[in-house]
Amino acid sequence: MRHSFLQGRALLLATLIASFGFMVTTAQAQECPHGDLDPQYCDEDGDLVADPPSDESELVNPDTLIFAYTPVEDPAIYADIWQPFIDHLKEVTGKDVRFFAVQSNSAQVEAMRSGRLHIAGFSTGPTPFAVNLAGAVPFALMGSDDGRFGYTLQVYTQADSDIQTLADLKGKRVAHTSPTSNSGNQAPRALFPEQGVVPDEDYEVLYSGSHDQSMLGVVAGDYDAAPVASEVVERMAARDLYDEDSVRMIFESEPFPTTSYTYAHDLDPALVDSIKEAFFSFDFAGTALGEEFDGVEKFIPITYQDQWNVIRTIQAANGVSYTPENLEE
Repeated sequence: MRHSFLQGRALLLATLIASFGFMVTTAQAQECPHGDLDPQYCDEDGDLVADPPSDESELVNPDTLIFAYTPVEDPAIYADIWQPFIDHLKEVTGKDVRFFAVQSNSAQVEAMRSGRLHIAGFSTGPTPFAVNLAGAVPFALMGSDDGRFGYTLQVYTQADSDIQTLADLKGKRVAHTSPTSNSGNQAPRALFPEQGVVPDEDYEVLYSGSHDQSMLGVVAGDYDAAPVASEVVERMAARDLYDEDSVRMIFESEPFPTTSYTYAHDLDPALVDSIKEAFFSFDFAGTALGEEFDGVEKFIPITYQDQWNVIRTIQAANGVSYTPENLEE
């Protein structure tokens, strides 16, 4: 009887200790500064990205690194294009590296959030979602030797269309790419009103799913016009995916930052250092990657706090909140 009583007291004590520990952990999480970040992440230094775990046992150092490039176009074509970089990343980090072909922005963010994705190139618009929902830490962009980088929002219509300016889009069918895309949706919604046209009010918005589908839809006459990323248009033209004489550009914005290259916030710091070394030492010249991204010569270091300020401003103007529901396409 006494043995059962002692067992009961021990169980009660263990339960109380566990409950107290949970309350302490919860209180600490509630007190942890995180800004727009998901509550599971902390931002003690105020740089707007998730800090690495303070408990070293929570750091991740996998034998195989999973890398994914943004699904801005058909991801299947990029496995071979990225292979030279994958080989370089393997050599520098000493890890096996696998290319993961993601089909949507939401799937890519969820993969990093769940720990299945370690390194990724996120499109401009979805980058803040990756940072805030998945603990992604942007550290690099593709650029030129002199440090220049970026792309523009361009609006195309058919060559023989009567559309000459953005104001002429009134009453038309216009392809946006996806809700989270910067040049394909967020920037048009923030910038077009000052040009005399309001998306969804003055013209019908139809989501195509991707920049290449928007462009091909304009060529085919499925849409009257489409806002797209200049870098995608340039790559499509280089691959002869459409007749350049069949379309006409009616608007171009100031430059935006392009795809952000990020690592998961919980990677071991030594591994992060080797990943950065691999990016910043990669030579684009003579590789399939260099041929695909014409004019790009190297990866250049950036921060989310600085280079994504204009994107956060655009998204704030559109009332964007960084939730899984708003990320869904």
